[in-house]
Amino acid sequence: MEINIVCILGAGTLGSRIALQAALSGYSVRVFDIHEQALESSKKVMVKILRQLSLPSQALESILFTTDPSIAVADADIISESVTEDLALKRMVWAQFGALAPEKTIFTTNTSYLLPSQIADASGRPARFCAFHFHDVFYSKVVDIMPHPGSDLDLESILMEFGRKLNQVPVVVRKENHGYIFNAMLLAFIGAAGKLRTKEVASIEDIDKSWMVNFHMPMGPFGIIDSIGLDTAWHVTHGLEDPASQAFAALLKTYIDAGKLGEKSGEGFYTYPAPSYRNPEFLN
Repeated sequence: MEINIVCILGAGTLGSRIALQAALSGYSVRVFDIHEQALESSKKVMVKILRQLSLPSQALESILFTTDPSIAVADADIISESVTEDLALKRMVWAQFGALAPEKTIFTTNTSYLLPSQIADASGRPARFCAFHFHDVFYSKVVDIMPHPGSDLDLESILMEFGRKLNQVPVVVRKENHGYIFNAMLLAFIGAAGKLRTKEVASIEDIDKSWMVNFHMPMGPFGIIDSIGLDTAWHVTHGLEDPASQAFAALLKTYIDAGKLGEKSGEGFYTYPAPSYRNPEFLN
């Protein structure tokens, strides 16, 4: 199957980046969101990325932004869904778009923690459904391919080729696993940092400093959460039943309730666009 038209559901942080990379890779792209404001923000994010990477702005000409579901999926070869990490919401979205999409369309979810088997049947075509999870897209160029037991066998090879054309490194998750490969490791690392903070062992800044110095990294766990989004981190941690995760979810919720979602809102554990951990004096 040849992929030419890409539909992106959700104009948030990752949806915008996937859409832009698809456009830069020569695909015709439609970006759907229920909020016009989200689409306007997505355009601004794309312009900023193109400037930062010194890439041609003409890529935006092949992207259509719409709040009309029918226009978004018209003749789409593949759908990449990046809506909020909420199972009920994702199932509702897939029930809607599964009914609207052409028969040929491949369905993919960009969920960072949920399993495709939890969502696939809602689309009405579970055999055409697979998890296709991106990381940063422009800096962390890995895309996870995680079929569920009922996925068509040909999806893996199609998505491998598509991933490479998007300038990503495809990796295959052979068995459904919450958090795929990298996020499963990342969750353990972030969970340990959260436990240190909620138990008042150390401050957010000192936890980050310890990680940054020991591993020669540009940010620590709390800086990473800011880049992911505190709301995304909360959706994952509040679904875990162990006391440490529940305590960390409660901490995240206090920030979220104050409108502090991380880098995308201008403030999370740090303040943006100039967080203190990027200041050379931070590690003195």
